[in-house]
Amino acid sequence: MTDDRKLGDDEAAFIAAARSRDAARFALITERHRRELQVHCYRMLANYEDAQDMTQETFLRAWHKRESFKGHAALRTWLYRIATNACLDFLDKRNDRTPVPAELPGAGSEMRYLQPYPDRMLPEDPQESVVARETIELAFIVAVQHLPPRQRAVFILRDVLGWPASKAADALELTVASVTSALQRARVTMRDQLPDRRLDWRSPATHELSDDERGAVKSYMDAHERNDLDGLMALLRDDLRFTMLPEPGTLSVTAKDAVDGWVSNGLFQRGYDDWRCIATTVNRMPAAVLYLRTPDDPEYRLFNIAVLHIVDGKLAELTGFDATGKPWLGLPPTLSSNKDPVVAESSARAAVTEATAEATAE
Repeated sequence: MTDDRKLGDDEAAFIAAARSRDAARFALITERHRRELQVHCYRMLANYEDAQDMTQETFLRAWHKRESFKGHAALRTWLYRIATNACLDFLDKRNDRTPVPAELPGAGSEMRYLQPYPDRMLPEDPQESVVARETIELAFIVAVQHLPPRQRAVFILRDVLGWPASKAADALELTVASVTSALQRARVTMRDQLPDRRLDWRSPATHELSDDERGAVKSYMDAHERNDLDGLMALLRDDLRFTMLPEPGTLSVTAKDAVDGWVSNGLFQRGYDDWRCIATTVNRMPAAVLYLRTPDDPEYRLFNIAVLHIVDGKLAELTGFDATGKPWLGLPPTLSSNKDPVVAESSARAAVTEATAEATAE
């Protein structure tokens, strides 16, 4: 299979680097594809750290296979093929990378390996980011994980990246008929998993937050900083789905159960009653970063990040993640305890900007 195209500058430069065994030049050429390949691996694996590893594995495999690249397909296509198969090999070796039945009857499944994806690491290419929100949101990522690995790969290549059946078949060493059949089955599963979401992944979709989303995030943060349980409860839909990852047994599917769990774990009681919050986005979704200050601590320390799915101004889903030990999120580990709200907010925003800049530079 070949792309219907002439040999481009990227491909010619790559072939020259491969022939000369120039590792530095090879790295420079392939590095520009890192972000989109990492997002591709994340869609396959739902775990940021795994996606990082498989992106690096992709570049290692590409280096070892460099002499097999003849420029018949675009370099980007060739790298996607390697990345897809690296993810499939990874999944073949791991039996803990599929959703497991929830401990709560009737609650579906849980994905304890799910991790958030920092927006600052999304591709800068506008052609990629135009569909990034709906194909990077947590609900989509979770739904994709319910597909068997090869079906998952077919679905992502065909319906997310828009590859023709012949191109996907060549990448996965399948027949076109097999790809077509796998895609049909995958679409049925995705409709079952996302009954209230649109399924046309290749049409333009905004990634900007709505006013409802911004307002709900602000109210959520204000409720924490004021220790306002009633205000927090007023933000929740009755059918709120909540989970805190990677902790087992935290899933709840009603607002009442979620709040009862938070209160029983000490929310807004001594030791859990001095909060600072920062608004951010991950997976193109609104999120609140929560910092907690304990009575004997002079600083607010990074606690967790709450990723919010907001419908008509209320929280329909709240997925909490332990934010500690994850420098790739680009969040400052501490915030000042300055009580002046204007100064505190300015300090918090500056800290986030500085941490993001440092992480991006790395």
